[in-house]
Amino acid sequence: MKTKAVIFDIGQTLAYYPIPLNWSSLYHPAFENIAEKNGLSFSETEYLHAGAVLAKYNTRINPREREVTSDMVFSEIFDGLSVPMEYMDAVKRDFYSYFRTDVKIYNDVPDTLKAIRRKGIAIGTLSDVAYGMDNCYALADIEEILDLIDIPFTSNDVGFRKPCRKGLDMLAEKIGISTSEMMFVGDEKKDIECAVNAGAVAVLIIRTDEHKDFGQKHTLKTLTELLDILSL
Repeated sequence: MKTKAVIFDIGQTLAYYPIPLNWSSLYHPAFENIAEKNGLSFSETEYLHAGAVLAKYNTRINPREREVTSDMVFSEIFDGLSVPMEYMDAVKRDFYSYFRTDVKIYNDVPDTLKAIRRKGIAIGTLSDVAYGMDNCYALADIEEILDLIDIPFTSNDVGFRKPCRKGLDMLAEKIGISTSEMMFVGDEKKDIECAVNAGAVAVLIIRTDEHKDFGQKHTLKTLTELLDILSL
């Protein structure tokens, strides 16, 4: 069946994040950075409280299917802080920004997306956000290629996280195709499971020499190889 849309995960697929998938070890320094930037002071008890709340919403520790919002996460954090609520937006901004430094779009991404668009194939994203991160932060990381993406979705738009198929179903409906006419490219097991659950073509990208088999139909080392699969 002809591919009419290609959907991409963002992290480690379109953009490189030089941080561990599990942020647990960075909670304390992240909040130290928040304190320094905003002229705040947190007690050790407050640091521990913030870390405990973040661990609760850490999907690498506690997987969940339904997505949460940043307001849910940070309202719970602020319940244990001696900081006025008017600081919440600044705290959220500086927390998320701490984990988004040195993010880079992979070199093979722009030309690959342009080649796909030239053939009239729709392009979308489906990426799970961390700790309810708002799209204004999550999509800012791919700002330089956003004009090449027809429908940039995250789990915020869907309300569910991968491997739930809901996101691919929603994207297929917006594009006006069936999920079987869709290809989903990602770097994790949950990406492949999401594609399989939705009946889409599952493509795993591994930019290292590792071998991984999650049941994908195709495996890539570079995004450029996708053009061969699409016969472009």
